[in-house]
Amino acid sequence: MDSVSSSEFLIQQYLDNNAFTSLLGMDFKRLEPGVVTYQLTVLPKHLATPGFVHGGVLTTLLDATMGAGAMSLVAEEWKVVSTIEMNVNFLKPGLISQILTAQSEVVRKGKGVIFMKASLRNQENAILAVASGSFYPFDASKAGYINN
Repeated sequence: MDSVSSSEFLIQQYLDNNAFTSLLGMDFKRLEPGVVTYQLTVLPKHLATPGFVHGGVLTTLLDATMGAGAMSLVAEEWKVVSTIEMNVNFLKPGLISQILTAQSEVVRKGKGVIFMKASLRNQENAILAVASGSFYPFDASKAGYINN
């Protein structure tokens, strides 16, 4: 298996096994190495109050997006990533029925740490939250992935 197909194979395994993003109903799209999106339509199960999305849902969108973006940079080396730290700034609330899209961006890919950022927008392109984070790449087999 060449590095491109190996990379795509690992990313597909990640998507197939990510139970939490599936539970929330998040949809993944890879745009280019380091740049991915996760999208979510806000349902009643995502709310913290009758009017606003739970901050944990917004944080999950941002973390998953940065993590998958970082992983897309190292998947050809049969590596996945783990979040070391992240910072989130909430700017506006997410509301019922909105379509939220988080998009990642690479800040710097170092030898041992990948620095990412992401923004979260609604369908009107209003920024709801921004995040930055650092991610540790490690061998995918340690996370239970099988290289065919």
